[in-house]
Amino acid sequence: MKASLQLKIGQQLTMTPQLQQAIRLLQLSSLDLHQEIQQNLYDNPLLELTEESENQLETSDNNTQKEASEVETTDLNGEDWENKIPTDLPVDANWDDIYQPSSTPKLSSGDTHDFENVHTVTESLQDHLLWQLNLTPLTPTDYLIGENIIDAIDSQGMLTLAIEDIWSALDDEIELDEVVAVLHRIQQFDPPGVAATSLAECLLIQLNQFSPETAFLPEAKKLVSSHLELVGQRDYRQIERLTGFSPETIESAVLLIQTLSPHPGDTIRNDDIEYVVPDVRVTKTNSHWQVSLNEDITPRLSINQQYAQLIRRADSSQQNTFLKSHLQEAKWFLRSIESRNDTLMRVATSIVEMQQGFLEQGPVAMKPMVLADIADRLELHESTISRVTTQKYIDTPQGVFELKYFFSSHVSTASGGECSSTAIRAMLKKMISAENPGKPLSDNKLTALLQEMGIQVARRTVAKYREGMGIPSSSERKRYHPKV
Repeated sequence: MKASLQLKIGQQLTMTPQLQQAIRLLQLSSLDLHQEIQQNLYDNPLLELTEESENQLETSDNNTQKEASEVETTDLNGEDWENKIPTDLPVDANWDDIYQPSSTPKLSSGDTHDFENVHTVTESLQDHLLWQLNLTPLTPTDYLIGENIIDAIDSQGMLTLAIEDIWSALDDEIELDEVVAVLHRIQQFDPPGVAATSLAECLLIQLNQFSPETAFLPEAKKLVSSHLELVGQRDYRQIERLTGFSPETIESAVLLIQTLSPHPGDTIRNDDIEYVVPDVRVTKTNSHWQVSLNEDITPRLSINQQYAQLIRRADSSQQNTFLKSHLQEAKWFLRSIESRNDTLMRVATSIVEMQQGFLEQGPVAMKPMVLADIADRLELHESTISRVTTQKYIDTPQGVFELKYFFSSHVSTASGGECSSTAIRAMLKKMISAENPGKPLSDNKLTALLQEMGIQVARRTVAKYREGMGIPSSSERKRYHPKV
């Protein structure tokens, strides 16, 4: 086949580097945005905190203040540097291809260690158990057995292997009784209930550490050892028939069992805690709801006037080119943050306007709303609304919620209107919390009660909402009541 050259004309949509940066900042959470700002402050000398800029202006002399003021009015707001520095880059350019972030130099062996990452080193349950094993007087053989047992304990504190399997992996000279003895020793370690082979054993280990004078301790041990499944099913009638305990004794023993931990290893976990910082606040002033940005989480940025003044030079030296490049990058970054805040405010304000009933009465007054409702109202794309509402939180009188919380499907009502699924969940939770423990409401009864309120919902939908909230069925919720 003969090679040839052909010329074709076509169109292609490509995002500009400014738009790429604006979209990336838009989907960042408040904590991620704060880290992004700190990184840009470190990389770009033309960016600075406004507080630092104000302090520099206060400490400088009058001539410096006047000169900085002239730079601000003539250079940053004038047309000289605006004309010299292009407003947009070519659409086929990439941000990383034009501006390479400065990399942090690596520390040599003699430099100071990075103490900021020390908090990431956390102690696991195995480390905590090995620390206690080292403090326990044991023979070398028993210590080896203890290490193998601790290796077989999962993060929740349960023993994942049978004691015979652990014994078979050791030397032939070790007896099974030695492995069992070391296991009993480890089961006395902290946290209480660790190294158990079953839930019943885990709870019994914790009960055995209570004082013998503890009220209803023998009854709780008997329920755990022989009737734990009935306790989980709350079948108090059957427990009374099998044990002969009175209803009050059963209730008190179950309350004692509920103070125990089924997963003792969870108390040793030291995962990094992520705090929720609201991006937007809603307050009521003079019968009107007002939306405001949380300015505490976003540092105030400005352009360094001293460096910007040097750009007035008309030369094309390497230093001047460096300053011009970073000045344009700083200007785009400030515009992207401003665009992010403006879009966030518009979306949050629209949500508040549509969900004023929620702010007044709580989840039971939530209105059905989808992304398309806000997108049509603000003339934005649904993907933009999705980016704005993801990992963005709003502080309301009802609590702190993610913006996505206000979007839910709808269910038809008898009057021809619509009811939010979030409101239906709140109604179900309220009905179940007010029910008679001896006669819990079934899914059919809950469906009938909702239909009496004009909400047309199927029984399977009620069951789905109930299971989604982690509420057990009526048979599992049923408690023994002597008057029933």
